[in-house]
Amino acid sequence: MKKLLILTAMTAGIGFIATFLIFRYEPQSPNSALINEAVQISTESDSIREAVDTQINLFTQAFEEMDTNRRNRDNALQIFLYTLIVMLAVSGILLYLYYEKNFLKPFRNLETFASRIAAGNLDIPLEMDEHNLFGAFTESFDLMREELRTAKENEQLANQSKKELVASLSHDIKTPIASIQSAVDLMILKASDEKEKKMLNSVNAKCEQINTLITDMFHSTLEELQVLNVTPIEIQSTEVQDIIQQADYENRIAPFRLPSCLVIADSLRLQQAFDNIINNSYKYAATDIYLDSFIEGTYLVIAVQDFGSGVLEEELPLLTGKFYRGKQTGKIAGYGLGLYLSKNFVVQMLGDLYCENQDNGFVVKLKLKLAA
Repeated sequence: MKKLLILTAMTAGIGFIATFLIFRYEPQSPNSALINEAVQISTESDSIREAVDTQINLFTQAFEEMDTNRRNRDNALQIFLYTLIVMLAVSGILLYLYYEKNFLKPFRNLETFASRIAAGNLDIPLEMDEHNLFGAFTESFDLMREELRTAKENEQLANQSKKELVASLSHDIKTPIASIQSAVDLMILKASDEKEKKMLNSVNAKCEQINTLITDMFHSTLEELQVLNVTPIEIQSTEVQDIIQQADYENRIAPFRLPSCLVIADSLRLQQAFDNIINNSYKYAATDIYLDSFIEGTYLVIAVQDFGSGVLEEELPLLTGKFYRGKQTGKIAGYGLGLYLSKNFVVQMLGDLYCENQDNGFVVKLKLKLAA
C-alpha cells in the first residue's frame, strides 16, 4: 500500500515539475541583436529594395524558427500530458485493485460468512489470505465458527443419545410389562376369592395403562428420532437362540435349534426385533409358535410361524411400513411400529425381513447375514 501511494505521489510530482519546466521554456521573439544585424546589412547594400528584402528574409526566418520551437514545445507537452494521464490512471487502477483485494473483498467475505452462520451453516470455512491485513481478524471469526460447530455437534449427539435412551427404554419396558400381565392373567384364572380377583384385575388395568403411556412416549420419541443406532458385530447363532428364547416369555415356541454359525447382528436390536415379532404372534394369533431355521446362500434364515388367520395378501408388503396396521387387527391395541422397527433394525444389520401367508398360518422370515 505504501509503495503504491509513493509511486502515485512521485508520478504526480514529476508531472507537475515537468509541466512547469516545459511552460517555463518560451521561444523568444527576434531580439535587438537580430534587428541590428538586419540594419547593418541593409546599410551596406546599395539597393534599398535589396536591403528591404534582406531584412524581411531575416525576420521571416526568425519568426519561423520561433513558431517551430513553439510547436515542438506544445507537442512535447501534449505527449507528456498524455503519458502523465495514463500513468495516473494506471496508478489509480492499481490503488483500486489493492483496496478491493485488501479491504472490500475481506469485508464482503465476512458479510457472506455472517449470513451463513446466521442460517446455521457451520461447515464452510471462512476464506483467509495470510498476506491480508485482516488475516488475524478473519482467523478469529473462523475459530468462532469451529467452536460453534463443535458445540452444535455435541448438542446434537447429546440429544440423539437422550432420544435413543428414551426410545430404547420405552420399548424394552414393554416386555416385562407384558410378562407381568401374562402372570396376572394366569393368577386371575386360578384365583377363587372375588376380592383377590378384583385386585388382580386392577393390577392388570394399571399394567395396560402403563403400557399405553410407554407406547405413546415411544411413539413421540420415534417421530423425532429418525433412526436408532445399530452396531452390527459377529455373534454366534447360539446367542441368537438365547435372544429368541428370552423373547418367548410365554413359552409358546416349540423346541428348536439354530444351525451353528456366525452372523452379523446387533444383539440389543435383534432382541427388540424378536420381541416385536413374537409379541405380535401372542397378540394377534394367540397360538403356539413354530420356528424353522436354515442356511440359504450367505444368510441364516429364521422363520417364525404362528397358526392364526394371517393377513390379506394385498397387505403383506405394507406390514413393515410405519404406523400401518392390518384390517383384521380389530380392536386390539397397537400402533403399527413393531414390524417397521424390526425390519429397520435387520436391514441395518445387512439382512432382511418379510412376511408371508401360509395355508396353516402367518410367517415372519428374518434373514441374518453370515459372517465371512
